[in-house]
Amino acid sequence: MVYDLIVIGGGPAGMMAAGRAAEKGADVLLLEKNDRLGIKLVITGKGRCNITNSEFTTKNLVEKFGKNGRFLFSAMSKFSNQDVITFFEKRGLATKVERGNRVFPQSDSSLDVLDVLKEYLNKGQVEIKTNAEVQSISSKNNLIEKVVLNDKQEFKAKKYIIATGGKSYPMTGSSGDGYKWLKKMGHTIVETNPALSPLLIKENFIEELEGLSLKNVAISVYQNNHHLAGSRSRDKKIDSRFGEALFTSKGMSGPIILDMSKNIGLALKNSPIKLEIDYKPNVDFKALDKRIQDDFIKSNNKLFKNSLGELLPKKLIPLIIKLSKIDPDKKANSITKEERRALLHLLKNFELNVKSLYGFNKAIVTSGGVHLREVDPKTMQSKIIKNLYLAGEILDLDAPTGGYNLQAQWSTGFAAGDNV
Repeated sequence: MVYDLIVIGGGPAGMMAAGRAAEKGADVLLLEKNDRLGIKLVITGKGRCNITNSEFTTKNLVEKFGKNGRFLFSAMSKFSNQDVITFFEKRGLATKVERGNRVFPQSDSSLDVLDVLKEYLNKGQVEIKTNAEVQSISSKNNLIEKVVLNDKQEFKAKKYIIATGGKSYPMTGSSGDGYKWLKKMGHTIVETNPALSPLLIKENFIEELEGLSLKNVAISVYQNNHHLAGSRSRDKKIDSRFGEALFTSKGMSGPIILDMSKNIGLALKNSPIKLEIDYKPNVDFKALDKRIQDDFIKSNNKLFKNSLGELLPKKLIPLIIKLSKIDPDKKANSITKEERRALLHLLKNFELNVKSLYGFNKAIVTSGGVHLREVDPKTMQSKIIKNLYLAGEILDLDAPTGGYNLQAQWSTGFAAGDNV
């Protein structure tokens, strides 16, 4: 049998593409290497699934993808964030908008998102094969001829969509297979790197802060050029964000860390990187110094170790005391100006040295992928292989946290399925 379409990859982009093509009357086969569909989708947003972002305009959405964002303008105009919300709500999944315009299912369950997509596929009578790992794709004269599975089964179609994702979270099946097939067929693969990844920190004391969540902090990233022979240049600030972060057992995570991780990973290839955390970004040194003095005066005869409760989270206090080198049993109102200055420095310039990114194992998305100049932005059709379309994370597209990356998967999947 020759299908109208074979879709390889049962993630968000693949399911959307298969469902849309079937909705338009195509006879579709969906191949998924895992034992079930949507494994990575289910763990997104800590199991809640940040479906999309309710940014007001398409222009705002595509700008989140940097210089490559313009590639998405057509696909996101045709199947916008509002269209995504309507798609799910029309099929019985109520949604809600949270801080940062993040859209979630009202139920806070990613399984409900997956159920809608499965029903979409069932309604279109998409044939689904799980445990169907593709071993190779045969092509000739710029056309794909057939797909061969590991168990030697062969399948043919008039057209094909590859939506196998990137390399992030390989435990979900994202092993980068698609890149190998496409490179063999003549596509250019832009170097792939982890993006939206937690960081590993060199300092051992980081373990003492595990689980501490920070709100309203500023974190700056500095590139250290001192290791270069003859260099006298100062540390160069390469990124800075304000918002929420989290200490882990070996490093840092949280929205602002994840959003900066791509830049940090690239910079680490050339030089050491350090972070500076400002725990009190809304007050300058002078104002913070005055507040600390006032707190110490109010403390009367309190010991230093008992006088920081109103200033810092409880879990952070022991480490700050240790690093300040101020005697914890010293009376707060007898702390010297120099000691206070050391404390101020820790609160405004808390330094951490980055060891590395956690890597693809913990990265939410992959940066890099199929070069966009080789894909038609309106149809997602390959400009190299005539009967091939590409969708989702396999393309050289990535954005910050907030539902943007999933929106790109819905839009490119819809465009591919709509045009086959």
